Amino acid sequence: MRSRKNSDPPGHIAIVLLTGLGDVVHGLPLVNALRDHYPSTRITWIVERMPGQLLSGHPSIDRIVVYRRSEGLTGIRQLRRDLNAGDPIDLTLNLNVYFKSVWPTLLSRAPRRIGFDRSRAFDGVWLASNERIPTRPRAHTADMTLEFADYLGVPVPTPEWRLAFSDAERHEQSGFFSRFDGRPVATIIPASATIKKDWMAERWATVADALESDFGMNVIIAGGPGEREQAAGREIVAKSSAKIEWTMGDSVRRLAWIVDKSNLLLAPDTGPIHVARALNVPVVGLFAHTNPWRVGPWRAFEDLWVDHYTDEGTAPNATDRKPKWDRMPTITVDEVLQRVQVAADKYSVARRRSVVPSSRAELR
Repeated sequence: MRSRKNSDPPGHIAIVLLTGLGDVVHGLPLVNALRDHYPSTRITWIVERMPGQLLSGHPSIDRIVVYRRSEGLTGIRQLRRDLNAGDPIDLTLNLNVYFKSVWPTLLSRAPRRIGFDRSRAFDGVWLASNERIPTRPRAHTADMTLEFADYLGVPVPTPEWRLAFSDAERHEQSGFFSRFDGRPVATIIPASATIKKDWMAERWATVADALESDFGMNVIIAGGPGEREQAAGREIVAKSSAKIEWTMGDSVRRLAWIVDKSNLLLAPDTGPIHVARALNVPVVGLFAHTNPWRVGPWRAFEDLWVDHYTDEGTAPNATDRKPKWDRMPTITVDEVLQRVQVAADKYSVARRRSVVPSSRAELR
């Protein structure tokens, strides 16, 4: 369907982008572009609770509506009440491709509901929209999100995220990082939402040892409250000789300001790598199960990725979304520390350079 660009700005736009954390981050350049292009337009973001925390206080968002999807029919009814309590919505942009986005899109009651084309949406989601952006090959999630700006004729000269922290959060952040006496900090996110994306705890422990002893960095373990994440973090702490600062918990806002002041983030494919990208914090990303050219830090830090997803001798292909099982164990400690060395040399994340001992390449 062709774009129906309208010279009159919409009075109220709803964004449907529910989860996960990384996808919500990818939606921010679009929302900021909409705010700049339509300064008087009201913008509501419909989101689930966990990633919704990151949007709190964002300067381009007027209202956050939390969809409690886990509550089933009760959550749908509450969503309808919440949406009915606000101003009528003129335009809804459904940036999700899965069925969970159908109810928020329909309950927005917007006369224009724009979503992805049929070839890229799943579970009949395209039927909830009455306009669809043109069919294109799959690309990085952030690039696909910005296709909505192109469809609407909204310019995006320089993508911006504009993540902001309150004065109270900045005060808490300053107090927390004061314990490191100005030394550089590396934050490790030990686990993702899918175990197949994760790396082995004993190898993370070896990396933590090298970050402290070879690169002169303080080490933080961060992440969510999930049982598997917590268990991975505890195992790393137990097996490492480094003095690791434990910060794992359920506050997305706290995680974000920890990432913000870190000099380096190390993680598999998980939401905090995109928070780091938005805050311009260098990321050593470990990718083998998923495709970094589709889900990695967007247009940044490619020299720090460990990419075991792309087959040797083949060109990166952002259209490939097929998981590659059991590849994460092929990533070695030595490869990760080589990327840390690049970060030290190129991005000045550590105080001193270090030649990484080749013996660390051993698989433990």
